[in-house]
Amino acid sequence: MLLPSDERLYHALKKQSGEYTLTVCGRDGKDEVYHIGSLIQLDWAVENPEAILAAIADKQIRIITLTITEGGYNIEKSTGEFIMNNPAVQHDLLEPHTPQTTFGYVAEGLRRRKAAGNGPVTILSCDNLQHNGNTARKAFTTFIKAQDAELAAWVEENVTFPNSMVDRITPATRPEDIIRLNSKNGTADEAPVYCEDFIQWVIEDKFIAGRPAWERVGAEFTDDVTAYENMKLSLLNASHTLLSYPSFLSGYRKVDDAMHDDRIVRFVRTFMDKDITPYVPAPGNTDLELYKQTLIERFGNRTVSDQIARLCFDGISKFPVYVMPNLIKMIADNADMTRVAYLIAAYRHYLKYKVDDKGQAFDIAEPWMTKSDEQLIASDEPLDFLALSAFQSTDLKKADSFVQTYLKMVGEIFQHGAMSVLESII
Repeated sequence: MLLPSDERLYHALKKQSGEYTLTVCGRDGKDEVYHIGSLIQLDWAVENPEAILAAIADKQIRIITLTITEGGYNIEKSTGEFIMNNPAVQHDLLEPHTPQTTFGYVAEGLRRRKAAGNGPVTILSCDNLQHNGNTARKAFTTFIKAQDAELAAWVEENVTFPNSMVDRITPATRPEDIIRLNSKNGTADEAPVYCEDFIQWVIEDKFIAGRPAWERVGAEFTDDVTAYENMKLSLLNASHTLLSYPSFLSGYRKVDDAMHDDRIVRFVRTFMDKDITPYVPAPGNTDLELYKQTLIERFGNRTVSDQIARLCFDGISKFPVYVMPNLIKMIADNADMTRVAYLIAAYRHYLKYKVDDKGQAFDIAEPWMTKSDEQLIASDEPLDFLALSAFQSTDLKKADSFVQTYLKMVGEIFQHGAMSVLESII
């Protein structure tokens, strides 16, 4: 763990010798509770940075997994390039032995690994990014080349970055969830986790230093995860984003409540069928119709009861990954963009007004929002919003058909509310 914000979880797990409970919430309403004891060592960079560096350099460590979120790779959305002028990155370039960033820690750890002759290692991204391994490679190798050319050459030969796709809805555990889970399970766990009963993990088999036989417990290994990534990001993650802002503006706060509203279910399913399926070839032997129906059931899982605020969090980082790739294809095909234009209009309303249709004020959480983004959101000209950093992979203002629908949706949401407009387009 690297961040100051990890403090509570770190101390809770440390107190429990790394052990915690996992509650798997079935769609049939039945839970299964597991005692997890696989964490054998816990280190926190704020408390002991040397322990993190030593672990990366350790010959016994063959795989380093990353869960640093979609926005954590420090990649400029408009160019796809690593942001070198980030102040923390600049610190780590100049002071390599006292790192502050993930990139600095990994670079210094690998430098020590190289010096000790401790052999190759795999860095495995588990974040919700298409080609997450390629993104990790881009970020880390760009940083390392700028810091240490000799180390960069070693990394080229001794570090692999497999792409992977992981799929299991696992809500953030809030204080009230801790009370609820402990009461229900008869436990006294300060760091419980709960999740849905669906799981899929697809990984490129590119492990330079060997790997566990994860296929024995359900992981799928392949030469190319692209089709699996595209299916998951385009159908699951994009649908989560699609339902999040309209549902929140309509007064819903839990995903399962929203997904028991037939209007929202029809909206999401139509998006999947008409807007996304044409761009999502089914990987392997996947039954795409069954996959989509399973998604609807997963979203409506009452025992998971995910928070819509979690889905709304960090839209700036999510839109470029989940929505924009297929929107660009839709624009090129002159497809019906009603639902996506409505989504982007709802996102603008959510960020600009911070009040739902019932008059309830709320706070937004956009950690990667820039000063320029703030100005674009504050503008009373709806077209300005289309220059938001989240949309910089294309010039939406040049897509006439999209713009016309978007402007119409902006005005109607402001005048009639999000749900009223949603009803008119399903």
